[in-house]
Amino acid sequence: MAVKPVAAGSLKVGSYVVIDGEPCKIVEKAKSKPGKHGSAKVRIVAMGIFDNVKRNLVSPTNARVEVPIVDKRKGQVLYVGRDNVQLMDTETYSTFEISIPKELRGKLSPGVEVLYWDVVGRKQIVQVKG
Repeated sequence: MAVKPVAAGSLKVGSYVVIDGEPCKIVEKAKSKPGKHGSAKVRIVAMGIFDNVKRNLVSPTNARVEVPIVDKRKGQVLYVGRDNVQLMDTETYSTFEISIPKELRGKLSPGVEVLYWDVVGRKQIVQVKG
């Protein structure tokens, strides 16, 4: 799993974090002041990259959280099936099957170049190039 530990207080809106084992994009962040006997807390609201589920994280600002390393890559469509496509990475020439996102159904055909993300061992097509 390609993740790195980062202090929770240093995260920003738009960056990524792993919550409950799921990579998420941060959409909201609030910081509370330290209390009489406690440390400052950060409240993070994030959306899952793969499942679009809203998740919350409340943590001390100095606590370590996992940040996924998002590998943005290009691929070429080799075969289009009913629910998935076969892609070939344009750098490594490795082939793999990947499911078609709902918003890209009907836009993929053999020979088309796409942008895909490889996050913690899971892949997702993000956009069609050109």
